[in-house]
Amino acid sequence: MKKMSETIVFFGSGPVAAESLRLLAQDFTIEAVVTKPRAAHHKGDVPVLAVADELGLKAATATDKKSLDALFAEKPFQSRVGILIDFGIIVSQAVIDYFPLGIINSHFSLLPEWRGADPITFSILSGQQRTGVSLMLLVAAMDEGPLLGYGEYDLPPAITTPKLTADLIQLSYELLKVIVPAYVAGQAAPRLQELSATPTYSRKLTKADGILDWHKPARRLEREIRAFIDWPKSRATLGHVEVIITGAHVSEHRGTPGEIVIDGKQLLVYCGEGALTIDKLKPIGKKEMTGESFIAGYKQLLS
Repeated sequence: MKKMSETIVFFGSGPVAAESLRLLAQDFTIEAVVTKPRAAHHKGDVPVLAVADELGLKAATATDKKSLDALFAEKPFQSRVGILIDFGIIVSQAVIDYFPLGIINSHFSLLPEWRGADPITFSILSGQQRTGVSLMLLVAAMDEGPLLGYGEYDLPPAITTPKLTADLIQLSYELLKVIVPAYVAGQAAPRLQELSATPTYSRKLTKADGILDWHKPARRLEREIRAFIDWPKSRATLGHVEVIITGAHVSEHRGTPGEIVIDGKQLLVYCGEGALTIDKLKPIGKKEMTGESFIAGYKQLLS
């Protein structure tokens, strides 16, 4: 496919942005990449900076809204449009207005559903059956810009955050490579977000979110385990053993929340509604194992 004749400026900072940049470089001429700098005392690669260096792209950095404004006050770029994915910095109206065609944000939900910082995780936590990617023109208000297009994605029952993230990155790329050239050519008009449903909001997770609360329904906890499998991870103490639970399914057994039951070769924990059968888990400092293997090795520590 021939690259779009217009150049773009890419805004992004996290791993999602890095993989998106790698894909977009196949179809777009990227004038520059704007990202966060390497943090003090940071070890290892900075994802977007690493990809930009690998692809030979010019990179500029900003740490916050103020330094981003200062960067653009120098008028460093010629592109008429920007693309923003997983940036993590508030963008002022002045920076948006720097681009005659604005900045296109690829947001990983079907707006106005799950505006905010972590729409992928909250799509799984909510138990919904469908999510997707929305392309919108950035505005100063959070995720309220007019839409250029969207793509839908049906969530499989056992989907995890890493798998959903990878699939939505690919969907985002497929949308951008079609819709951005059409928009630049004046063939795609933005439209206001449909507000027949009340907008929902996601937030940044904290480490405390990963502590399993056995008083919650088992179906909720099963979704938490799939949603938090990368971070913050689902942590619990089973008897006298601290573990990270990496796989479970819901059982209709009922009992006192938090009570551990060994049913043959199955490890169950009663919840506020139903029970969780623990399929896979990782004792702290050990390798991941099945529930059956955990029973064999730790049974004496579960009471």
